[in-house]
Amino acid sequence: MKIVKYLMVASIAGLVACGGGEDKKAEQTTTEETKTETTQPASSEGTTLEITGNDVMKFDKTELRAKAGKITLTLIHDGKLAKEAMGHNVVILKPGSDVSAYAAKAVGARDTEYVPASESASVVAHTKLIGGGEKDTIEFTISEPGTYPFLCSFPGHVGFMKGDLIVE
Repeated sequence: MKIVKYLMVASIAGLVACGGGEDKKAEQTTTEETKTETTQPASSEGTTLEITGNDVMKFDKTELRAKAGKITLTLIHDGKLAKEAMGHNVVILKPGSDVSAYAAKAVGARDTEYVPASESASVVAHTKLIGGGEKDTIEFTISEPGTYPFLCSFPGHVGFMKGDLIVE
């Protein structure tokens, strides 16, 4: 029964994500303007970043930038749906990781909030899985510059919820 509810919610979210014609132009402009973020410049305290997910399976950014060192990342779920129906997390992978392969393995990792233990060697850091109205903040260190892919590993979300953390 939970699977049927999930499929219904995912179908509705997909329809909502497609949107209507007249709002599309405004939505595209907003999306383009918010793709990259360096919330606060790096300092002795590190870089602080924020990313928001919603009930239509979208992050507000597809690119985050930070200086090598300590990084604080806050994930905010500004939707209303529970994490069982529309949960979000942020999983940051090592450079060169196959995001699609990781997501395929994550589908079977419900007990570990869709972060498969078998893939821990490719994970740099991850938030917990959160539902509407919740947030989670993590701190981690990346010492090597590079492009680190990130994704939401909740089943079916990776197609819409992924991007790159660029560390300089």
